[in-house]
Amino acid sequence: MDHPMFPASSADIARKRRELAPKQLEAFRAFSAAVFADGALPIKTKQLIAVAVAHVTQCPYCIHGHTEGALKAGASEAEIMEAIWVAAEMRAGGAYAHSALAIDTMAAHKPPTTKV
Repeated sequence: MDHPMFPASSADIARKRRELAPKQLEAFRAFSAAVFADGALPIKTKQLIAVAVAHVTQCPYCIHGHTEGALKAGASEAEIMEAIWVAAEMRAGGAYAHSALAIDTMAAHKPPTTKV
């Protein structure tokens, strides 16, 4: 395959985003800076949360960027891997919890039982 599924970030892509929606990009950057600023949660914790969420949403760009962000904020490789395991458990737990919808649907489609 000559064309990657996820193209590498580049100056051309960044320029095109800026050209197409400059106000939205500016607002998003300000929002992102505010969200990842030190606050009630330290930056390292926020970046570890972002690593976990990035794995649940399966965004390769986010995984890369927030793993780097977590490392820069002082997270260890073990902390990053534990955050990824939390994401894995939550994703699997979500599938298990949502099985209630399938069980409810199956119950609604059962034919009524007849008493003899």
